[in-house]
Amino acid sequence: MTAMREIDLSAGRIRYTDTGSGEPIVFVHGLLASGALWSPVVPRLESEFRCVVPELPLGAHRYPMKLEAELTPRSVAGMLAELIERLDLNGVTVVGNDTGGAISQLLVTEHPERIARLVLTPSDAFEHFFPPAFRPMQWVSRIPGGLGVALQPMRIAALRNSPLGFGWLSKRGIPDELTEAAMRSYFGNRAIRHDVERFVRAVDNTDTLAAAERLRDFDRPVLLAWAREDKFFKVKLAERLMERLSQGRLELIDDSYTFVPLDQPERLASLIREFVTSTTPADATSSA
Repeated sequence: MTAMREIDLSAGRIRYTDTGSGEPIVFVHGLLASGALWSPVVPRLESEFRCVVPELPLGAHRYPMKLEAELTPRSVAGMLAELIERLDLNGVTVVGNDTGGAISQLLVTEHPERIARLVLTPSDAFEHFFPPAFRPMQWVSRIPGGLGVALQPMRIAALRNSPLGFGWLSKRGIPDELTEAAMRSYFGNRAIRHDVERFVRAVDNTDTLAAAERLRDFDRPVLLAWAREDKFFKVKLAERLMERLSQGRLELIDDSYTFVPLDQPERLASLIREFVTSTTPADATSSA
């Protein structure tokens, strides 16, 4: 198992893994997921690239954020920008999934200085932040303790991979150790639950709508590696994003749902490898 590192950022301490060498790739997970989402993909790339996988404060994190720290999608994007700067990463390829894809769009449009490329697997975008199936989370998050009550069924392993849980996110099924680790962190620490409540309440699709418009000015290569059968983020969403990308490319992935890193890791790794090695944006800056 790859050893976790720790770093103190302005908002609080986070953990991350940093393996391999070469051009840097930063992998961004979504809500109630962890960096382990990328564990089938990173070993396929770390012999050629430096792979950095942060554990963001989205529910599976170990350390609560500072009480005074802002915890919004835009502030989490800012945390990523701070991490990239602190690690002195240049010419970064950002790879996002699910909520992490929305955060990645905010990162590359608001903090583009060290970014060379963007890869989006199925992700929140435009008005779909959250997609309709997950919007009730926002409603219950406004009730003190409501989100924790609503997520109680996720304590039951049989429900976690059912349509009532995370079942429609992965066609192959999410390994129990991944969901158990995330739920253990969430249910085991009230401060972690408070972090999640703050983030969920702050989700606002005006952010993703604005980011989509700013993507028109993002003059660097973008790969949309989208699941053809995705239940929540339909291919039409990717096609709408393509209309805004001057250097966009859409690749449809078969036999997968939202969690492409789990369902089709070899296909995704191959696409990322080819994308990074075949594109060298002339204006990807080397420093902030």
